[in-house]
Amino acid sequence: MGLLNKIFGGSGEPKLEKTLPWVPLNTIDQLVDIEENSKQKTQVIFKHSTRCGISRMVMNQFVSAYDLEAKLDLYYLDLLGYREVSNETGYKFQVLHESPQLLVIKNGVVVAHASHGAINEIDLLKFV
Repeated sequence: MGLLNKIFGGSGEPKLEKTLPWVPLNTIDQLVDIEENSKQKTQVIFKHSTRCGISRMVMNQFVSAYDLEAKLDLYYLDLLGYREVSNETGYKFQVLHESPQLLVIKNGVVVAHASHGAINEIDLLKFV
């Protein structure tokens, strides 16, 4: 058992999973609030497909690297569960739909957006 634990990481100590202060984005009305709030504080929307392994991997990388607690608002959009909200997000903020996708909104407009691996290349600190 010792060798298997070393190989598969079973050290016996529970891993603490990092969580972010996600705000669920599940209504179209929230998009108006995001636009307004972006005039005071940067807003970020992470569009995630719960059925896509790449989306899950990118989200895990984003969560691991994130270190800007309370400097911006983070919204999580399950685009499969809330397709209408996802579609309206694209219309409102003038971005083509991709998945996974990160939108950075400041002063009512998208100042940066990316999809797939490029999400983790966005330096959010530039937009705080």
